[in-house]
Amino acid sequence: MDISNLTIKELERLFKQEQENQITDELLAACRNDSRIAAQKLVQKYERQQAKLAEEKKRLLAMYQFEEEGRQKGFEVIAGVDEAGRGPLAGPVSVAAVILPPQLLLPHLNDSKKLSPKVRDELYEDIMAKAVAVRQVFVEPEVIDRLNILQATMQGMYDAIFALPCEPQLVLIDAVHLKELNIPQLSLIKGDARSASIAAASIIAKVARDRLMDEYDKQYPQYGFASHKGYGTAEHVAAIRKYGPCPIHRLTFEPVRSIAAGK
Repeated sequence: MDISNLTIKELERLFKQEQENQITDELLAACRNDSRIAAQKLVQKYERQQAKLAEEKKRLLAMYQFEEEGRQKGFEVIAGVDEAGRGPLAGPVSVAAVILPPQLLLPHLNDSKKLSPKVRDELYEDIMAKAVAVRQVFVEPEVIDRLNILQATMQGMYDAIFALPCEPQLVLIDAVHLKELNIPQLSLIKGDARSASIAAASIIAKVARDRLMDEYDKQYPQYGFASHKGYGTAEHVAAIRKYGPCPIHRLTFEPVRSIAAGK
């Protein structure tokens, strides 16, 4: 392949166009043998990108370890379950259940807490478009106050699982065991970083809750919910002391309980 008549700019455009399909070995060899250092650097940059993509693919495939082990045991429909918002002083806890197609590669998929809001939002849309099934539920503050946060979270998990349009044959859950679930389950510590299905559920739960808290910020602007999403920041606690709790505060959580009691 003769590239001697192509400028570096033209080669850069060619690489960009070819990457949408596949860069040929002939083009790579021609650039390696080109006397121009800039042409050789295009190959080096491409090879670094490919190595990075290969590492990401390896990481993503490893996140299907538990799903694959389940399928080897005959479980074809596998759901991942996770929550977001157990710790805040305000707002609901959000729970999601997600069934992914086998080995669906979603770049950057990981524990939602390790991702930027932009990447989470992009993955949210990707999961909603490509998952076999997704169900997300909110468990409201009054239920959290009545049951306690762990029991309320578990109730949300039951609700999300049973709301799926197809009953899973195996459920992978982040760090929680559901005693009353009559479906085989596997509780995984740090499951949102180890299982693709749980990671997907963590993203759905987190993004849905963050968007809801942004809406609550418009309804109760004095508390700053858009910035802290209901967590107990100094700014949030100061606002509770100044204005008192609002209808979405968890009245059994400290310091909300003490403030509401006038202590």
